[in-house]
Amino acid sequence: MNGTTAEPDGAVDSDLPAPRPAVREALRRPVRFLLSAWPLRCWLHLLGGVLSGAVVLVVLVVAVSLGVVLSVIGVGLLLLVAVPLLGIPVAAVERRRLRLVEPARLPGPHSPPAAGGPWRWLRHRFGERATWRELGYAVLSSTAFTCAGLGVLALTALAAILVPTPVVVWALAPETVMVIPGEAIGSPLAALPFTALGVAGLALAAYAAGWLTTAQVRTAWFLLAPRDDGMTRRVHELTRSRVRLADAFEAERRRIERDLHDGAQQQLVALTMTLGLAEMELADTESEAAALVARGRQEALRALGQLRELIRGIHPQVLTDHGLAAAVAEIAERVPVPVDVSIDLPHRLPALVETTAYFTVTEALANAAKHSGATEIGIAGRMAGDRLVLLITDDGRGGADPAAGTGLTGLADRLAILRGRLSVSSPAGGPTQLRVEVPCSV
Repeated sequence: MNGTTAEPDGAVDSDLPAPRPAVREALRRPVRFLLSAWPLRCWLHLLGGVLSGAVVLVVLVVAVSLGVVLSVIGVGLLLLVAVPLLGIPVAAVERRRLRLVEPARLPGPHSPPAAGGPWRWLRHRFGERATWRELGYAVLSSTAFTCAGLGVLALTALAAILVPTPVVVWALAPETVMVIPGEAIGSPLAALPFTALGVAGLALAAYAAGWLTTAQVRTAWFLLAPRDDGMTRRVHELTRSRVRLADAFEAERRRIERDLHDGAQQQLVALTMTLGLAEMELADTESEAAALVARGRQEALRALGQLRELIRGIHPQVLTDHGLAAAVAEIAERVPVPVDVSIDLPHRLPALVETTAYFTVTEALANAAKHSGATEIGIAGRMAGDRLVLLITDDGRGGADPAAGTGLTGLADRLAILRGRLSVSSPAGGPTQLRVEVPCSV
């Protein structure tokens, strides 16, 4: 199988600095913090962290223990290899949990792997630093943060038990109630100091929960968010500049198409009509001038046809007016091989995406008709999330090789401008399938 792939330039774009945690901002006004919903949100966040951290810790310990024990027979090695990947789902859950206390969405740091099966995916994930940072966060959250959260929740529970002490004494009278062993509380009035102690404990637990949540949010942003080092910034800026150049090129393409359509084409139409009138006037004569006028009119018609083909190649008007599906259907009618088009899109796509996809399909059809020996070509298109996915399949001889000058490298380069991807499956004997993915958030 031969193939080529145009991949995105790097991790998910995130060049914004980590925001100041919202909990930290709320703690700047201590009294307002206590009277707001923040303490409850922090306690719920810590409770979820304790529960999930305990589960993660058990899974880590069991996986590592079994991996070490079973490594003598080889099976354990697979468990040990899979341990670093545990941080990926843990980090995904943590990003969702953070929304309880942090309105700013924590973006994911992973770049999409190239198509190629599970082994390609594993190699890609193990090669990313983000995978190891997420594993570190899983270990840290399941040990240090889980223990700290458990302590804060225990303090909260103890303080909450002390608050209703006078009510408990009154409800259980004349039974003896003791908070301190050996010292009975004689009346509800005598229990009021314990209520005060409980309220103070709740306030202390609320502040502790707020500061612990702040530390966890900062740690999550440090370990789970994309790293924006100097090289990453340069790559992102290169990507943006490349898209800007593509936009400028597309705008210039449209200007040339418009000038040719409204200028040279109209003049050729007028010239053809004028020569046609002259030919009619000289129809009854057999002079050399009549033959030259008829010849000139035929040359003008040929030039007009070539100009229309040129305009269509620069930027087809049907693409601007009716979108990608109609434009692909039109170009398919001019291919000498039967083409079945099935493109179902819920809405119009960004102009640059439509143009890139259209000319990618155009070049793919030309390559298939010229090199594959196919008797039938199929084109299917749909949206998968925020990405346009096109499948171009032919029943030709297969064996498409990017190094053989079949135009596949040019297709990949065109898609790379928008951080798109081209995957080719072309075993010897066919069939050949091109999978085109173009992000629509340009």
